[in-house]
Order: sequence, then structure tokens, then C-alpha cells
Amino acid sequence: MKTKSLLSTASLALVIAAFSAGAQAQIAVGHLEDRSGGTSDVGTPYGQAVADTFAWVNKNGGVGGKQLNVDTNDYGYQVPRAIALYKKWSAPDSKVAAIMGWGTADTEALTGFLAQDKIPDLSGSYAAALTDPEGISGKAKPAPYNFFYGPSYSDSLRAMLIWAAEDWKAKGKPGKPKFVHMGANHPYPNAPKAAGEAMATELGFEVLPPLVFALAPGDYSAQCLSLKSSGANYAYLGNTAASNISVMKACKTAGAEVQFLGNVWGMDENAAKTAGDAANGVIFPLRTAVSWGGDAPGMKTVMEISKMSDPTGKVYRPVHYIAAVCSALYMKEALDWAAKNGGATGENVRKGFYQKKDWVPAGMEGVCNPSTWTDKDHRGTLKVDLYRTKISGATDGDLNDLMAKGAIKLEKVKTVELPRKPELLGW
Repeated sequence: MKTKSLLSTASLALVIAAFSAGAQAQIAVGHLEDRSGGTSDVGTPYGQAVADTFAWVNKNGGVGGKQLNVDTNDYGYQVPRAIALYKKWSAPDSKVAAIMGWGTADTEALTGFLAQDKIPDLSGSYAAALTDPEGISGKAKPAPYNFFYGPSYSDSLRAMLIWAAEDWKAKGKPGKPKFVHMGANHPYPNAPKAAGEAMATELGFEVLPPLVFALAPGDYSAQCLSLKSSGANYAYLGNTAASNISVMKACKTAGAEVQFLGNVWGMDENAAKTAGDAANGVIFPLRTAVSWGGDAPGMKTVMEISKMSDPTGKVYRPVHYIAAVCSALYMKEALDWAAKNGGATGENVRKGFYQKKDWVPAGMEGVCNPSTWTDKDHRGTLKVDLYRTKISGATDGDLNDLMAKGAIKLEKVKTVELPRKPELLGW
């Protein structure tokens, strides 16, 4: 019995040692995604791309010879669930090196904790409040560990308003154009509201009272009748695509003649397919230099990554998927730098984001727009590429076919290079 006990103890020790060695050979990353909540329409392709990219990274050697141990969780766009997951990820015995985050409300709720625990979070929220690492603007609390790829919601809206002012002038319309902000009374659609209204005023727009509609699809006939009676010329849709589709369809039925300006999450190929001709002409920002199948060297890498969940290579990936591939690969390269410079700790990963200027991840040339983050300014880019949806004909059928035959097109209309004004940092 005694010998058996000694052998059992020795075996247990070997198992524990092997487990510990395995754990040390991995880099832990937390991943929040929304596949079932209020933003799941765009959260699903984005989350899939993050998962595919990290799986592809592991398949191709991982980071610094270590595999990424990615803890992916669908939190249903619920802040309490995000906070509960963060508590797990920040625990001393299981602390992650970084987090791939998602929503504005949960990202902003975690900002102070991220700074305290020194865990970088590259989120799907582009709220300008996350761009001020030192809090010098006084507009928001310091966000030294928050990052995102692409222009902020505020800068995208500023760019769209610049386009709108030019559009109004080009059409030779009399008087001042009227602008209205539309969206849920929620941190995400509200994030650029003050910045947009300030920019609209500066550009000579008449700013109308905002119109509120929920993040979920619904009957928004009343809002569209209000929009029509207000005489609004340009309306910003601050929600994600699902509820925006309801608004666009209702407003077409109501006969509201307005130019919609879409939030970056408010329009994509799937939304255009679902909304049909109601989505024709929407102006919205694109975070990448090309869309799916675009002519760029880096599209080969995107196609390889896509095959991690679609071996056939036949699934059409919307713009959010490609942007997420860029985001995950920026994180991968920051982890790479950290692994080579003291280890993949949160502090080192943060430093990794500051090592390059006009940075495009390896293998993503022509796809990801060059980005630069510094310890003073987390506005990765102030370049905003604006696109217009073009719908010609029925949008029933396979998305690949619709895009191939041009029933749905994303046409580039303008690139706006905003000045890096210190006074606009953080809002």
C-alpha cells in the first residue's frame, strides 16, 4: 500500500509538472464577442474573424514559440457578464496578457480596471473616449491600456459631415442643411453625438433635436415620420445594422427624403442585402483599404485565415470580418514584440503597440490601413475612407453572387484626412 501511495504521489507530481509546463508554454488572451445580443448581427462576423486569426496564428507557430490560449466568450452584449469575465481574466493566478474586446458600454466600464491591472484591450468599440491615454483632454478618464484599429466614431462622423457639406454645396441647395443624430440612448450610439453636433454647427448645418430608436429591430414608422416632418437633409444612424435596416425601410415607406450617414457598424454587405433598395446611397466609413476579394497582396492572407472556419473558401466575408483580421494581427504583433522584450506581460504588450509608425501587419499589405499609436495619443489613424452603397436590382440570393454581378456594390466616394488636433483627442 505504501509503495502504491508513493507511486501515486510521484505520478501526480509528474502530471502537475506537465500541466504547469504546458501552461507556461502558452500565452493567455481573453476574447469577448457578441453572437447572441443586441449587436450580434455585426458581432458574429467580427468575433469569427478574431477566432480564425488566432487559430491561424497558432497553426503557423504561435507567438514566440508559444501557442495562444484564447478564451472566447459570447457575453451577449451584457456589461455585467463582461465584468464577470474580466474578473476571471485579471485574477493573479490566471491573468491574461491581453484582451480582444467588443462593445462600448463594457469597454468604457472596464477602462479603469484595465489601467489598474495593466491589461491591454483592443476592442471593437471606436469610442473617442478610449483614445486619450493620459486623460489630458479632460473629456474622459485616462485610457492607457485601450486600443482599437480604425478611426474613432467621432472622427468618422466628422469626415462624413465634411462630405455632406460638400455634397450640399455641389447640389446647389439653398439655405443651411439640416443634420440630425439618430440612435439608441446608449453609450455606443451616443459616443460621437457631441462631436458630430459640434462639427455640424462649425460647418454651417442646422442641428436638429436627436431622434431615438432602440438597438433592436422594430417598427420605427413614428421616428421616420418625425424625420420627414423635420425636413432633415442628413441623418446619422448610430446603431448597428439590424435596427438601422428597420429605420431605412420604414423611412423609405414614409417617403422621407434624407441622406443617411451610417455608423461603421451600421452598414455592410449583409445589411445592404437585407435592406435592399432602402439601403441605396448610404454613406459609411470602411476601416480597411479593400473589401472581400479586393485587389491587394494582403487579401491572400485574409483568404487563408478565412479557411480556418470555412475550408471551402466559398463564404463571403463582410467588411467587419476583414477589419477584425487586421485588429487581431495588430494584437499578434504587439504580443510578438512583448515576447521578445521581457515576456508577454500586459505592460510589454502595451509597449509593443508603440514600436512602429504607419504600421501594417506582415502579410496584410493593401488591406489594413497604416496605423500609429503613441503613449500620448491612441488615435491609430485619422484617415477616413468613405463608401456609398449602390443597389441595382433585387437582393435575394447568395451574397457572393450578388456582389459578383454588381447587384450590391460598395463604391468609394472620398478619403478624408483629418488634422491631428490635440483639442479633439478623447472626444
